[in-house]
Amino acid sequence: MKRQSTPNDMPIITGILTVSDRASAGEYDDLGGPALKEAAIRNGWNVFGEAIIPDEINRIQEAIRSFAAQGCGLILTTGGTGIAARDVTPEAIRGVMRVELPGFGEVMRAESMKITPNAILSRNLAAVVEQALVIALPGKPSGAVECLGFVAGAIPHGVALAQRVPTSC
Repeated sequence: MKRQSTPNDMPIITGILTVSDRASAGEYDDLGGPALKEAAIRNGWNVFGEAIIPDEINRIQEAIRSFAAQGCGLILTTGGTGIAARDVTPEAIRGVMRVELPGFGEVMRAESMKITPNAILSRNLAAVVEQALVIALPGKPSGAVECLGFVAGAIPHGVALAQRVPTSC
């Protein structure tokens, strides 16, 4: 796969966040985070760090802000985008975002519908948090990687726009 970076050819610094009560408790191995890490590396992005946290709004927000504060221009989350009572990743992101980018979720759902009718239940989304592009992906490893692939072409430009610091008049 072709290396993707920002338009000024700076590497995309990426944080990967697995949101799962059971994986964070050690009840099973996280498979989504490693699958996204492999996909990020294939895209030529630099993986800065990875974290596994429970499905808790405050913890998700803290982790996203921490990755953004440490210079991640792209933060990929996996898990918590369904409709179960503990699936709160979209709410967490919306609570700290500057702007939502609905096209990402629309494309991910539309393309996923070609694979499974259950894609209509997904609440994938993308938003800008601080100066990072945050993309919420499904918890199933194959779904996370597929959805990332559907939107990967827009990521370098999205990261570049998110990292531009507004200038004052």
